[in-house]
Amino acid sequence: MAKTCSCPNPLNYFATRTNKSTLLCLTATSFLCTLSYLAALWRRSGDFSPASPATIFPCKTPVSVAAAAGDPAPPLDFVAHHYWDFRPPPSAAERGPRFPPCGANFSEYTPCEDVARSLRFEREMLVYRERHCPEGGAGGERLRCRVPAPYGYRRPFRWPESRGNAWFANVPHKELTVEKRNQNWVKFEGDRFVFPGGGTMFPKGADKYIEDIGKMINLRDGSIRTALDTGCGVASWGAYLLSRNILAMSFAPRDTHEAQVQFALERGVPALIGVLASNRIPYPSRAFDMAHCSRCLIPWSQYNGLYLIEIDRVLRPGGYWILSGPPINWERHWKGWERTSEDLKAEQTSIETLARSLCWKKLKQKEDIAIWQKPTNHVHCKINRKVFKFPHFCQSQDPDMAWYTKMEACLTPLPDVPDNNIKVVAGGGLVRWPERLMSVPPRISSGSLEGITEKTFIENTAAWKTRVLHYKSLDSQLAELGRYRNLLDMNSYLGGFAAALVDDPVWVMNIVPVEARVNTLGVIYERGLIGTYQSWCEAMSTYPRTYDLIHADSVFTLYRDSRCEMEDILLEMDRILRPEGSIIFRDDVDVLVKIKDAIDGMQYDSKITDHENGPLEREKILLAVKQYWTSPAPESDQ
Repeated sequence: MAKTCSCPNPLNYFATRTNKSTLLCLTATSFLCTLSYLAALWRRSGDFSPASPATIFPCKTPVSVAAAAGDPAPPLDFVAHHYWDFRPPPSAAERGPRFPPCGANFSEYTPCEDVARSLRFEREMLVYRERHCPEGGAGGERLRCRVPAPYGYRRPFRWPESRGNAWFANVPHKELTVEKRNQNWVKFEGDRFVFPGGGTMFPKGADKYIEDIGKMINLRDGSIRTALDTGCGVASWGAYLLSRNILAMSFAPRDTHEAQVQFALERGVPALIGVLASNRIPYPSRAFDMAHCSRCLIPWSQYNGLYLIEIDRVLRPGGYWILSGPPINWERHWKGWERTSEDLKAEQTSIETLARSLCWKKLKQKEDIAIWQKPTNHVHCKINRKVFKFPHFCQSQDPDMAWYTKMEACLTPLPDVPDNNIKVVAGGGLVRWPERLMSVPPRISSGSLEGITEKTFIENTAAWKTRVLHYKSLDSQLAELGRYRNLLDMNSYLGGFAAALVDDPVWVMNIVPVEARVNTLGVIYERGLIGTYQSWCEAMSTYPRTYDLIHADSVFTLYRDSRCEMEDILLEMDRILRPEGSIIFRDDVDVLVKIKDAIDGMQYDSKITDHENGPLEREKILLAVKQYWTSPAPESDQ
């Protein structure tokens, strides 16, 4: 049997014992390799036709090569023809901003609440003061630049000092100091505005006014936590409710009272630009424990009572509606209000009748304040429809849908109660604050939200406690008590982020995107938190520089396949973030890499860090801090 030449693994050669067979194999291999090399040289020397220069040097053409046989061979070229740039990539500052700054005249730009655009729309029912957003795309009105802070902008006062003070440079408008000088809304002193806490119906101050309300209903036992202030002015009512652990959502239109909502936000008080017009206000049903109107000039008895019917939709079972100002106590004030006593008496009668048709009970009227209470269920209300033919109960409408949803002159039915028991609270009762925050909300315990269980809620709450602690280890400004005041959570889900911060001197505007799979905003209100609906394909109804910190959890994954462009969402975030404020992005690492590339070109300092569970998670965290920059100084100041 012939012996085959089997060579061992070369990596093991020196570990094996050398023998005669192994040396024979190596010698034969070396001989054959040498023979093949010599044969190749002989062949190239005999039958050679030079290749073209482009073939030999595809990147750089050398000196010409003779085309005809017999010409002398070209000289050898030893110059390197490929180079590697070892310089680091340019920094954000070297690249320059990806989007240029807008002009100084855009420092208060609110795209969907633009006064000039609003004049294109009808005046009936104040439709022109509702949201009207610019169109995007080629030829659209949407700006592709970064909204600047006004020259001289300063970091706002810290809470609670901010409740009474705001820098003039941040909101350079003195109109209200003249228009409301006798009502103690706001005063101008030196380089700042001072807010004495007054209002049209409470010139002695919001605190004294709230004390008067507290003598009529209990504001301190935790049963009232969420409140709605319609036509809020500079939000002094909401500002002074905070000391009673009541969180108010204040709104007012962008109208002749220039910058009233902007003043509220500078003071560190929750507020939005908004109006009762033709669309539902952007809150779920059964959201607020209390609603308030202090000379808010809303025509409650007009349009078939449409606006009071809308207040009924958003009031919780057993909630309160407080009205001060015309027509309440008209007998005393009718001359000062420059209206006839007959007109005011007729208006109050209309409101009283409308409230009864909604099954509300008038609790008390004392001097300038009147308070009604919504029933805790609709057991009796369904029976008295035989007496009150109007408004009828709404049919087949989603009571929580409130994004460009038209108001209807019908009564939103409360959830049924078992056995028509008049003592049961429709939709489930709430425990008192602060226990309310961590208790399982009735919308979850009843199983009315698809895929969300009590276990989901408990686990989500615990997870956000851990996550917020991790955030504070990354962002020293968030960890510093008092550095931040106004926070925005762009995709709140169950409100866990806000709940984990409840002991800090901050408030959080919780957003449930209208594109979210499940509408959870009602859960957030049942926890005693506040928020609104929003599509991030559009601008938010707020002024530039509203928030100190923005939290974006999976926002860009949510909008990945939508009509929104990432850059437009980032520009809106930049518009509503204050200079030196922070953004915390939480998303898939591939998404964050794209965001970082874009935001580094928008004058931010950013870094991607690991998930709180470690580096093996695909979900990462991107922390971005906005650099301080403003409009240039006016020419007269230069």
